[in-house]
Amino acid sequence: MIQKIKKFFKAIGPGFIVAAVVLGPGSITTSTKIGAVQGYDFLWVILIAGVSMAIYSNMSTRFGVLHEQSILGVIAEKYGRWFSMIIGISSFLAALSFQFGNNLGVGMGMETITGISAKLWPLLFTPLAIVLIFFAKNLYKTLEKLMMFMVILMISAFVVNLIFIKPDIVASVGGFIPKPFSMDNFSQLAAIVGTTFVLHCAIYQSYLVQNKGWKLKEMKKGIRDSNFGVFLLALMSVLVIVTAAATLKPLGITVNSAADMAMQLEVLLGSYAKYIFAFGFIAAAFSSLLVNAVIGGGLLSDGLGLGKSMDEKMPKAFTALILLVGMGMAMYVASDGGSPVYSLILAQGSSMLAVPLIAIGLLLITNRKDVMGEYKNTLFQNILAIIGFILICVLVYIMYGKLIGYFTAM
Repeated sequence: MIQKIKKFFKAIGPGFIVAAVVLGPGSITTSTKIGAVQGYDFLWVILIAGVSMAIYSNMSTRFGVLHEQSILGVIAEKYGRWFSMIIGISSFLAALSFQFGNNLGVGMGMETITGISAKLWPLLFTPLAIVLIFFAKNLYKTLEKLMMFMVILMISAFVVNLIFIKPDIVASVGGFIPKPFSMDNFSQLAAIVGTTFVLHCAIYQSYLVQNKGWKLKEMKKGIRDSNFGVFLLALMSVLVIVTAAATLKPLGITVNSAADMAMQLEVLLGSYAKYIFAFGFIAAAFSSLLVNAVIGGGLLSDGLGLGKSMDEKMPKAFTALILLVGMGMAMYVASDGGSPVYSLILAQGSSMLAVPLIAIGLLLITNRKDVMGEYKNTLFQNILAIIGFILICVLVYIMYGKLIGYFTAM
């Protein structure tokens, strides 16, 4: 039994990396806010977003095991470099939205522990991330181990906590049934989709699979790994929402800080909850900060035809650029006196603006028989993928109006 468990964890990798990137501070903050305000009502959104994420991640995985050339390289060959450039830029912008949130998360967590202003901490963690990017040996292998540990640790803490909390099971199950919602809650709904259905991470799954060295014979393993990563991602969001609904909502706490979020774990951890949650929040933020930058920088570089491997100069340069810009944006928000929690939710929602183009690229390339052969999308896969695409487009349209209104009012 122990050998089987060891073999299982040795086999997985890319799915954990993707899950850990998405399971950053924005994801935890958004899920906590929704649970505290809406209770169990939005759990159905995670189910739809999770299925959509699995479909697109599987498409990317199938491409990765079939080809040594990168997916953006093939898109450039089949549709022109302009298309791969647009997808690369879109991925870069989506990663930048997440990066802003990751830096805010690091600052919020450290401020909770030390009392030192959140705006100062990105100045420490961003250079540390840049050093790791440029000097760490076998970066992907290091990231796999780190991400695996962090994801399992976070999920375990919330699962054990739920045993003590004893949430309303009937209400939790009822939360997976779609319900009408007010447009006033749309930003939160968009954010929970944006924190689960993350297409720049889905398309990067093919790069991770190729780096892992998986070929056609490992296709089933790769898809299983991809699905497991998405399952963990959705599970964590569900656990946080249910925990917040059972602990924070009855107290009327709407969540305005990391300390407010930490109250979810007080049943299990007592007075230590604040500090332990903050450490977990920092770890989630830093791991996501690091790998999200790698994804955004790598996809932009490959989309422009300037290299795809983190052993090359331009992917590293673009990765450092994301880290620095994300740091600057977070420091500005922290110093301007705005709400970090609201900014995190806005960042998660705005990350969707770039993803329709990524979805189109994935759909087009995985439906080509000359590229995918017998492994091109089935009719059922295309139906589910198009449903996910429509969902994203509708949310992007409304979110775009929200963002225009937000910046016009500034």
